Amino acid sequence: MVAILEVGAFISSLMVGRIGDIIGRRKTIFYGSCIFFVGGAMQTFAQNMAMMMAGRVLAGLGVGMLSTIVPVYQSEISPPHNRGKLACIEFTGNIVGYATSVWVDYFCGFIKGDLSWRLPLLMQCVMGGLLGLGSLIIVESPRWLLDHDHDEEGIVVIANLYGGGDIHNPRAREEFRDIKMDVLLQRQEGERTYSEMFKRYGRRVFIAMSAQALAQLNGINVISYYAPYVFERAGWVGHDAVLMAGINGITYVLSTIPPWYIVDRWGRRPILLSGAIAMVVSLSLISYVMYLDISYTPKLVVVLVVIYNAAFGYSWGPIPWLYPPEILPLKIRSKGASLSTATNWAFNWLVGEMTPILQDLITWRLYLVHAFFCAVSFVVGMSLLPIPSKTPRLTISSVLPLPRNMRRSPRGYGRPLWRLDARPRHAGVVHPGPARRVGRAPAPGLAHAAAAGRFRATPRQRGHPGAGYRSA
Repeated sequence: MVAILEVGAFISSLMVGRIGDIIGRRKTIFYGSCIFFVGGAMQTFAQNMAMMMAGRVLAGLGVGMLSTIVPVYQSEISPPHNRGKLACIEFTGNIVGYATSVWVDYFCGFIKGDLSWRLPLLMQCVMGGLLGLGSLIIVESPRWLLDHDHDEEGIVVIANLYGGGDIHNPRAREEFRDIKMDVLLQRQEGERTYSEMFKRYGRRVFIAMSAQALAQLNGINVISYYAPYVFERAGWVGHDAVLMAGINGITYVLSTIPPWYIVDRWGRRPILLSGAIAMVVSLSLISYVMYLDISYTPKLVVVLVVIYNAAFGYSWGPIPWLYPPEILPLKIRSKGASLSTATNWAFNWLVGEMTPILQDLITWRLYLVHAFFCAVSFVVGMSLLPIPSKTPRLTISSVLPLPRNMRRSPRGYGRPLWRLDARPRHAGVVHPGPARRVGRAPAPGLAHAAAAGRFRATPRQRGHPGAGYRSA
């Protein structure tokens, strides 16, 4: 029953990439909220196990849609200079929901009768309803609007986000020009199929998927899903075990706040590496203390679990959700984010299914298994993960491959951006390696005309990703 929700989330997260590109980010959020609401209501008023399982799968479908599209939407409406901070604030909101659910479970544990489990499930409907209502008043993603040639709506949204509602605001017009130019350049690259995505951006997609997989293999859901059970095995009994889980939830929330202020200063990779080290140490000590089984084991396990959760909450909790929309270009952002989120839910399901079995079979050694994956996360972070921060306006997904003589990324930070792609093929751009031109160079006035918004698609070209543009 715990892991069956992930089945629905996995299925919908694979579908929502295409759906989000067709109907837009805001409508996808609304429909996801409605599905989640219905699934929560079915669980709340379930009369048998079949209805309960159906409601849980349906709620999972909604969760998969929302967990995929919300980070994409958030990244597309955030100013580049504090995109990381806003993504971390979003993650804090998720953990506030988790901690709230633990405390609701704790207090409902004192209620007699069916209400003790129906009331916590009803909270899903409340949260889903609020999100659905909120989706009716938020703006559509300006990048999606401009990508679908809704330029008038796009400039209004951008003006509301960046210019106080004034479409003539210089900052709003600059943002409009940047986004539109990015859209036009990416349309020259060809179709937006999954095969093309893997062919041209395979490294980026692999980074996004591996970050999400490792976030689950690091063992967070051993604690999140089975925290009372973990504390019971350490010596806490009954309501005391749930109380310890609630205290752990509070520290989990607090640990997600420091990234607000350091993610755009330190960069993403240093946070991930330091978090991986802290998790390796804490999980290894949890395993050792449970092996000793001394009088202080219950208290020591609580302290070490809190340290582990804090390390995860400040590092591998928020950052893997930030990476996919940040390193994937607009043309394949939804598809890439859907694959990375599906990876998250697949490994989420795996951990949820295997944890009870492994806790009985290998007991304290389970935490050494997850400590090993934390060590793997450190190695992967050192060797694969890019550093798309410390560039106030430019990110990996919006920067063209650099000329051969430029050996450093903008402002000299991190690895060269072109290394993320095996063979970048922007038309008319000289790429690293053997100097050669690919295709035909764009007209000299393309950038200026597109930036001024003087291009529109012909009727034959409209809706064709590789189509050119003509002057209006």
